[in-house]
Amino acid sequence: MSEPEYETSDASALVARLADISAEEAAQRADTLREGLTDYELEQEDIDILGEVDDDDEIEVEQPAPPVLAIIGRPNVGKSALVNRILGRREAVVEDKPGVTRDRIAYKAEWNDRKFTLVDTGGWEPDAKGIDLTVAAQAEIAVEMADAVLFVVDAMVGATTTDEFVVKMLRRSDRPVFLAANKIDDARQEPEASSLWSLGLGEPHPVSALHGRGVADLMDEILKVLPKESRVAKREIGGPRRVAIIGRPNVGKSSLLNKAVGSERAVVNDLAGTTRDPIDEQVELGGKAWRFVDTAGIRRRVNLQQGADFYASLRTAAALERAEVAVVLFDITVPITEQDIRIVDMALEAGRALVLAFNKWDEIDDDRRYMLEREIEQDLAHVAWAPRVNISAKTGRHLEKLVPALEVALESWDARIPTGKFNAFLQELTMATPHPVRGGKQPRILFGTQASARPPKFVLFTTGFLDEGYRRFIIRRLRETYGFEGSPIEVGMRVREKRKRT
Repeated sequence: MSEPEYETSDASALVARLADISAEEAAQRADTLREGLTDYELEQEDIDILGEVDDDDEIEVEQPAPPVLAIIGRPNVGKSALVNRILGRREAVVEDKPGVTRDRIAYKAEWNDRKFTLVDTGGWEPDAKGIDLTVAAQAEIAVEMADAVLFVVDAMVGATTTDEFVVKMLRRSDRPVFLAANKIDDARQEPEASSLWSLGLGEPHPVSALHGRGVADLMDEILKVLPKESRVAKREIGGPRRVAIIGRPNVGKSSLLNKAVGSERAVVNDLAGTTRDPIDEQVELGGKAWRFVDTAGIRRRVNLQQGADFYASLRTAAALERAEVAVVLFDITVPITEQDIRIVDMALEAGRALVLAFNKWDEIDDDRRYMLEREIEQDLAHVAWAPRVNISAKTGRHLEKLVPALEVALESWDARIPTGKFNAFLQELTMATPHPVRGGKQPRILFGTQASARPPKFVLFTTGFLDEGYRRFIIRRLRETYGFEGSPIEVGMRVREKRKRT
């Protein structure tokens, strides 16, 4: 089904109709709709969400950062299989050869009603000469951004020199470490795990990521020490707004930071990936204080091209956890790449406000400008709502335009639509453009509310499943009506059935 079938109503007409509805009338409509939900089967979570609707001023705008559990280990020991087992779904790529994990490294996980972030640190392809160095570097980054570490060892192979190399680093860390003796598929193989006591990390937990054996017991132990809120990715409340400068290597992230600060704060080099660590810097721009984080990744090593890209992704994910708004930097002298698009998608998955900054604008000619516009239309259509700024990080040209873009994106990210207005919007929208009939039934929206902000998340109570195209239509009309420039929007559904009369 194509989306144009939903474009049967005029957005400006919708805005005009909503302007004629007073706040009091909108609130009365919403109260009536909410009362109607008592005829439907509601779950406790539904009741909790509806309970927060009582006072539109009291809304939890920012959830505490969930704790982070990093999974580390040599290639092909079963890290991704264990990730899938913990998540309860197939997310991480599993293949019988080392180093197949590539792009996504952080997953939202839940175990026994506890939410946490799971970091899968696969994604590097070691060479025979530098394997110890590679694994140690990867493990060190993972430990830095984690509240606890799950070290996976192939119990059927036993501890290798590479494992022992990583253990030395783990002993120096202050993070709790759990040792998973993987590939113990039945009780007869459990003695194989006991040999791993020699690593000095405490009790080896025999598990089978493939069959799930022992994983529940291991997770129960981990949850005993995992904090309720992440200590390393803790989101600060108040103070300067936090800006993550992200982008693929060598697009000018460090140059942008240096120009904003007015000093050579970050190392700048034509060699891609010369920044090793995220750098926090308080900057004054546009008369306001901002906290910038430069996340240029880590140094690209010979024979470790793919590994360096992976480390950069890991750094970017860690910085996004601490940020409120992401500035994605593009080098416009070269075509937009798949890696650029992946980085944009990382910011979207993290739920951060978004600004697109096109760097090296002083080096572009008319032909390249024409091609760039075509690339933006094709590759960045899904973030057409993000503010765009054209800058030169090297010379500082148009750097001042970054401030209003950041401000509008953050204002949208913080935005809150009162429940009355939101339900009036839904009523007027669905009257003008109702959902199509599917299988002889027409899904209806019973009630809607904004469950949270940062980013704005809306929940719709419905009588049936809404087509994905119709949900995109609702989001598009939300943007046309209320703005939300620079912020992702989430619209979730709760399909509920009428109570059976007794």
